[in-house]
Amino acid sequence: QVQLVESGGGLVQAGGSLRLSCAASRRTFSNNGMGWFRQAPGKGREFVAAISVSGRSKYYADSVKGRFTISRDNAKNTVYLEMNSLKPEDMAVYYCAARGLSGSYSTVGSYDYWGQGTQVTVSS
Repeated sequence: QVQLVESGGGLVQAGGSLRLSCAASRRTFSNNGMGWFRQAPGKGREFVAAISVSGRSKYYADSVKGRFTISRDNAKNTVYLEMNSLKPEDMAVYYCAARGLSGSYSTVGSYDYWGQGTQVTVSS
């Protein structure tokens, strides 16, 4: 059974920071690129950031570049999303996902497994 479990969401004031974590089962983690997506109420799921298996390649949505940082610790089977300078428009449910063998890192359809999501609320 493949499992992805996110944590670290919560309420933060605009300009603040949060660190999301996603713990993955080993079989998922060791062979998969990982991504973070988000979905705000009434909107589709959108790409936030992704990281390759080795961690050497990282990808970001333009809206979060310079503010968010994705990283992974393969020894802990965990991927992180450090979010700084948060804005009200960052408020959404954030999902961790494990990428399949092919496809763009920024496309929802490229990911085979998804976590349950964690809520990030940013107050203005």
